[in-house]
Amino acid sequence: MATGARHTTFSVLGSDVVITGNVSASVDLHVDGKIDGDLKCANLVQGEASEIKGAVIADTAKIAGLLDGSIEAKTLIVHATARITGDVTYETITIENGGKVEGKLSHRRAGAVKSPPPLEVVENKSVGA
Repeated sequence: MATGARHTTFSVLGSDVVITGNVSASVDLHVDGKIDGDLKCANLVQGEASEIKGAVIADTAKIAGLLDGSIEAKTLIVHATARITGDVTYETITIENGGKVEGKLSHRRAGAVKSPPPLEVVENKSVGA
């Protein structure tokens, strides 16, 4: 079955593909090309020569190329050839020897939902009568 056809379980962006803009996929995505924009998909596999410049959100992400932006993944695998510049949020993480991450690492408990920021009193006026 051809990539992009109905009922496929993954899509591939080949090494000759350059995308400028945000990418959203409901299936697994294998990226060997370049993306200049945010990326959201079920599971991500990034090839060694691939470049992503933007925020990434995925359930599972296997990063082997350049990622210039934040990443949020339940399971993150940073391969030896990976270079991540940006904040990383994860539930489980593996970083192979040689893998580079420059940014803040934030662990998120399994099933945790982001809570809204706490309320702050800006001005307190007393009611007088």
